[in-house]
Amino acid sequence: MNAAAQPIAVSRRVTPDTLRSIHAMTLQRLTKKEMSKALDLSEDTIKRLRAGRYAHMDSETQAAWKELFGPEKAQQGGEPPGISPATDGAAPVGAPEVVVRPKSGYFPRPKKLAPAGYQQAEADPSIPATETEKEDNMLLVCEGLRPETRRHFNLPRNPFVDDIQTPADVYQSPSVRYVRAALMDCARHHGFIAVVGESGAGKSTLAQDLEERIKADGSDIVIIRPFVLGMEYSDDRGKTLKATQIAEAIITALDPHAILKLSSEARFRQLHALLKAGHRVGRRHLVLIEEAHCMPRATLKHLKRFLELVDGMQRLLGIALIAQPELLQVLSSQNAEVREVAQRCEIVTLDPLDGELEGYLQHKFNRFDLKLSDVFEPDAIDAIRTRLIRMPRGGKSTDAISVCYPLVVNNLVARAMNAAARMSWPKVTADVVAGC
Repeated sequence: MNAAAQPIAVSRRVTPDTLRSIHAMTLQRLTKKEMSKALDLSEDTIKRLRAGRYAHMDSETQAAWKELFGPEKAQQGGEPPGISPATDGAAPVGAPEVVVRPKSGYFPRPKKLAPAGYQQAEADPSIPATETEKEDNMLLVCEGLRPETRRHFNLPRNPFVDDIQTPADVYQSPSVRYVRAALMDCARHHGFIAVVGESGAGKSTLAQDLEERIKADGSDIVIIRPFVLGMEYSDDRGKTLKATQIAEAIITALDPHAILKLSSEARFRQLHALLKAGHRVGRRHLVLIEEAHCMPRATLKHLKRFLELVDGMQRLLGIALIAQPELLQVLSSQNAEVREVAQRCEIVTLDPLDGELEGYLQHKFNRFDLKLSDVFEPDAIDAIRTRLIRMPRGGKSTDAISVCYPLVVNNLVARAMNAAARMSWPKVTADVVAGC
């Protein structure tokens, strides 16, 4: 303890000293629970004090709040303030030292770090990893770059808005290159593939990329996309996609002026005739179904019968499913109900960026004539990678999961850039990322 510093006497009455204690503890990265035990205030009171939503503050205390936390924090639900570059994580110069008086049997818990044995080679193990499900969910919340952030970093435009306009805009990690090749092979040779990835992994982007590449190549391939708006696993939750609807989508795509036959038997014969006619003139057909994890099992089973539509020994169409990981449970080898589909469907998983993170961000900025080094310090990239390692509650190091996918990365990077701009830091550093 600094000899010149005096402990702060904390009482139930909120005073400027109370706010200074909370602010100093925040800079020391104490949790609201630890602050609550030390200050004898409820966690909700501490949160409302940091957010400026505590009703019983006199003018002197309000002035202290504005100085310590600032009005911007009130709009963000009372999240802890950032660490100023002048202090580099220490308490502000001249601020009184906080004396934490632990109650009997209470000791502040150490900060949990990224799980040992799962650190990427480039990652800094001293950067705290995500600890709670609440923090994991925050990573998925969309946050755009604010106008003041763009001015701070001299960005002519937001590199995360409308950023995919051509196939050249798609960053090609090894995983992405394989998926792109597999989708094109499926379209050209009437294969059966399921592209599986977490939300924000870029699955829909790769489906759009396939269509753009087919147009650019001038290939005679018809992409059939059954509408999946409102599609759910069961009718009590929404509308299920049925085999007859897929058949109608194929007929309409091949002959927009066709009059659909009334009976199912006649309609499927109509479908078969159109596919054979297209195949005989060299046309290829691909049924592409997004949100396939919401398909009912009966429809999944019927996909095998679409694959069995042939002309002689030649398949007449391919099928590509775009889905989240829930589809893996349905297509499990243990699920006898859909075993015929599981045996024929190649499953390709989109991997997280991880080691490709710096290349991804560099590609993203280069597409808009921006320099990554003008915005990020080198240690910030490692901090982003480590920040996106998720440890399930009660899990072991081998249970760690990376959520380093494009959409999550974009959201975290935007939050870090906004935070750095608010604090007037010239670049985003590891400390800024760890505090987001």
